[in-house]
Amino acid sequence: MLDEALDFGKRASDANSFYGYVPDRGISILFLVLFSVSTLLHTGQAIFSRAWWLLATAFLCGLLEILGWSARLWSSSNPDLAGPYEMQLTCTILAPTPLLAANFVILEKLIERLGAGYSRLSPRAYLIFFCSCDIISLVIQAVGGGMAATAVSQNTSPNKGGHIMLGGIAFQMAVITVYAILGSEFLIRYLADKPIRGRDITKGHLNMKLRFLTVALAFSTVCLFIRAVYRTIELSDGWSGRIITTEVYFNVLDGAMIVLAIYTFNIFHPTLLLKDKAKALEEKQERDVDGDTVVA
Repeated sequence: MLDEALDFGKRASDANSFYGYVPDRGISILFLVLFSVSTLLHTGQAIFSRAWWLLATAFLCGLLEILGWSARLWSSSNPDLAGPYEMQLTCTILAPTPLLAANFVILEKLIERLGAGYSRLSPRAYLIFFCSCDIISLVIQAVGGGMAATAVSQNTSPNKGGHIMLGGIAFQMAVITVYAILGSEFLIRYLADKPIRGRDITKGHLNMKLRFLTVALAFSTVCLFIRAVYRTIELSDGWSGRIITTEVYFNVLDGAMIVLAIYTFNIFHPTLLLKDKAKALEEKQERDVDGDTVVA
């Protein structure tokens, strides 16, 4: 009898929840702690290394995730409140976008170190193009998220806002795809020593630190892409669809993917792996001198 009563109570709570389920309190606390720790680490690492761009990217992502998961924790006790639902909806949709910008910055720096001659675009052009696309995606998602949240608070259909959000996420997924293709082409050309015709063929040294950073960048990009695919399918399925109303999908394919992506750059911190630029230039000059000596 007690089990039946508890099951009935759970079904009643789920029916009154904006989520289609009641967010798990323990999971919400876990993700809140994980994002808080990573964000604090990124803050300290950015200040220590004077990499201020990380405050506008990884730190901002962490801050938005903290707000989003705080709202989900709130919803675990009050699943029928619109406020926390709207907050988590907007924050968790927007949070990965700044982190994606960090990936764009890191690729720019890798191209500068390894050789712009192997890249389809100049390092600066990569940064400007992809960050511009990131901002466009952010604006579209923010507008859609705001419209959907407002609709929820007014007990009207959030479909229009959801469609706009879907457009922003789909655009972001396309941007990640193009970014991955161009980044892969650069790496393949570098490893095969096949520069773009007519470009400067100066080739930097891919030391162990830069190899770690390259692998970390690829891993982070894959995590962000998986999350974008999930969100695209989720929103395409509708606000009452099976995907958006199944908590485990969100926890694994959104929350966990962003945790992996954001911790990647805590562990393989880009400024630490890029900091020996002067030494790399010295090594290059020594190799050039040795090459000239052999030719002579």
